[in-house]
Amino acid sequence: MRQNDLNQLIALEALLAEGSVAGAARRLGLSGSAMSRSLARLRESTGDPLLVRAGRGLVPTPRAQQLRDEVARLVREAAAVLNPQDEADPANLVRDFTLRCSEGFVENFGSALIEALAAQAPGVRLSFLPKPDKDSALLRAGRVDLETGVVGEETSPELRVRALFRDRFIGVTRADHPLAAGAMTAARFAEGRHLQVSRRGRFHGGVDEALAALGLRRQVAASVGGFAAALALVRESGLITVVPERHTGNLRRGLFSFPLPLDVPGITVSLHWHPRMDADPAHRWLRERIHEVCAAMA
Repeated sequence: MRQNDLNQLIALEALLAEGSVAGAARRLGLSGSAMSRSLARLRESTGDPLLVRAGRGLVPTPRAQQLRDEVARLVREAAAVLNPQDEADPANLVRDFTLRCSEGFVENFGSALIEALAAQAPGVRLSFLPKPDKDSALLRAGRVDLETGVVGEETSPELRVRALFRDRFIGVTRADHPLAAGAMTAARFAEGRHLQVSRRGRFHGGVDEALAALGLRRQVAASVGGFAAALALVRESGLITVVPERHTGNLRRGLFSFPLPLDVPGITVSLHWHPRMDADPAHRWLRERIHEVCAAMA
């Protein structure tokens, strides 16, 4: 097939629809002579006259009549491929999505998100996967649609990112802990036995740096990999831990939570996805729903 044959489909569709060179020229915004040249090339390509003289007008040949509907369909399909996709229709959307996130995100936003999706798109199902690390390989491979997390040095620069909410760190311990009574000071906070949250099993973090700036040091009795595990341990012990406030709202029920008497920077939790999904209408719709749910629960 010659390279220009596909480009002639639009000219052929116009000629067959209009039944005249002049009409096809007006439809495509071309001169009559340019349209006549297109017809000549089409006759050569198809081996058929396509349109023949009948009195003052032109009539289609049997071959042209046979091609008319097929050519019109091909032109419509080509236009659909080259034009932006329509917005997703949630009511008729049937699709499974995978969201990789922390247990805290599921605990605090999962229920509201599931309800929002069910109300608008009953055919959509959402799978929550745990996020033990910041490796973007699953997003790159297409095995995960979205992730939530904090943008950092480990975040792949190729990912698309949209901020969901700002969070601050707070202290948490049992309701009957001595810290629950009296004024909270950095010295009192440092005196207790602490539980560090670290995916890498570290016993030192930003809290220790903030205490060191005040000439203080805390005793870290243990380290766990996630906030849910930390709060479960705090609930059954006399330990003190530090967690993000919004991420752990439901998990902290019944515990004593307090603002840190230290200058510890907060975090911005963002939604991450691979560029390949950026323009997908259904994916874009889901991203908007997640953003709306998080904003509503601010």
